[in-house]
Amino acid sequence: MMQNGEQAPLLTAEGVTHDFGALRACDDISLEVFPGEVLCIAGESGSGKTTLLRILSGRLAPSEGRVTCRSDDGLEHDLYALDEAARRQLMRSHWGIVEQNPRDGLRMGVSAGANVGEPLMALGRRHYGSLRATALDWLGKVEIAQERVDDLPQTFSGGMQQRLQIARNLVTGPRLVFMDEPTGGLDVSVQARLLDLLGGLVAQLDLAAIIVTHDLAVARLLAHRLVVMRHGEVVETGLTDQLLDDPQHAYTQLLVSSVLQA
Repeated sequence: MMQNGEQAPLLTAEGVTHDFGALRACDDISLEVFPGEVLCIAGESGSGKTTLLRILSGRLAPSEGRVTCRSDDGLEHDLYALDEAARRQLMRSHWGIVEQNPRDGLRMGVSAGANVGEPLMALGRRHYGSLRATALDWLGKVEIAQERVDDLPQTFSGGMQQRLQIARNLVTGPRLVFMDEPTGGLDVSVQARLLDLLGGLVAQLDLAAIIVTHDLAVARLLAHRLVVMRHGEVVETGLTDQLLDDPQHAYTQLLVSSVLQA
């Protein structure tokens, strides 16, 4: 795991606030994410965690505050000061975004292999044999039978679609991946398998990731640090195991207690 004191953050949020009319979805939130770190944002529905993820991933400009990201050359950029083309290029080449519903993150009308190959083509790869070989390799990595390479995602189960979406996002070797409830809507046994897969890939590829979840078990298994949100505010943050074993805020205590009693 990274040493925060020795590396500059990949992403920094400073005083991020967002209003939807009279509703304040995020209120004065500041955080940092470092290379190789998995940060989990947890809270109940309506806590503001998905809004925060959309702001951090460049898809929703904050009402106040700013988000800065660090490029490969070490320079820091104000995310929302970048023009649209530069922001798209950043997302395409350095970031990955795994949606809660895999249908939102896949192209359902093209094959599994094409879903994996397309992000590489967007970066300039053109050799068909090389693209197909890479797609086959990644299907194996996410535990999808390679003979399914030419099948459409709509023929896959929900868990397989999610694994395909993960392959589509990781094939380009991103530095930072955003994941919105990656195990949401899946059966418990499928969730467990997907979490094992994610944990292995994150460690193997030394990925930085920001994961949104309402499930503290996901945070326990995947995250180095945990941010707990309630009503748009961060109520507690700290190392995951330490925070879950000894929560200080009453709301975090309630969340942990509800998990233990489930």
